[in-house]
Amino acid sequence: MAISVSSVKTDLFTMDYFRFGTGSRTMVILPGLSIQSVIPSAELVAQAYQSFARDYTVYVFDRRKDLPPSYSIGEMAKDTVIAIQTLGLTDIYLFGASQGGMIAQVIAIRFPGLVHKLVLGSSACHIGEETPEAVAQWILLARERNAKALCLDFAEKVYPEDLFRSNIHSFEAMADGVTENDLRRFVTLAEGTVGFSTRADLHRVVCPVYVLGSKDDKVLGGNAGSGIIKALGFSPEHRLYLYEGYGHACYDTAPDFKDRMRDFFRS
Repeated sequence: MAISVSSVKTDLFTMDYFRFGTGSRTMVILPGLSIQSVIPSAELVAQAYQSFARDYTVYVFDRRKDLPPSYSIGEMAKDTVIAIQTLGLTDIYLFGASQGGMIAQVIAIRFPGLVHKLVLGSSACHIGEETPEAVAQWILLARERNAKALCLDFAEKVYPEDLFRSNIHSFEAMADGVTENDLRRFVTLAEGTVGFSTRADLHRVVCPVYVLGSKDDKVLGGNAGSGIIKALGFSPEHRLYLYEGYGHACYDTAPDFKDRMRDFFRS
């Protein structure tokens, strides 16, 4: 599968992205908070979403390269929209995972004509001023420059226990490639979730939304998805599905997650 890795350059920032697929529809993926950039994993991501490649041209956006000292979800959303509009993308099928889902919510609220349909995976509509316990621990470990402990704690919180245990050596090895800049960037992005809330504004979303989450989410809690649906306002256009046993990263671990998303986009 041909993968095009490039950058959007504006007067304000540069943002990396990659593209794959040949379909006439446009799909945008906003990944979640990660210790390292998604860009080096472009081939793996394209392989995971290969079932979309015939019907969609898929764009996967990283966060901007040079982060300001503080960088809120609202600012992330603003920059992402600038990148999307710079590329001339319209009427997009948008998927946001975790923090990417928070960014996607803001985009759908502020730019209602841009999003055709929206899928949110393991996201939340309200963080408030209390940093989630898991995220607070990650920030602490990153500030201590303890990459190994960060990689292990991150994986343990995000993945199901059996998957974490069977791959623990791989998660340990990941730390060898984590740089000082990765850790600084991670702290800034993680702190950007503090104060986030779309709870009072989600009713303004005009496109159909499919919320998928996990009852055993150790990062945002098992009720986060239900909270989004409640804030959206119950409507036959909106859907909710909660997994059990697949953890926060159900968007990667649940075998039918992408099937559900594809069926929703087609309906």
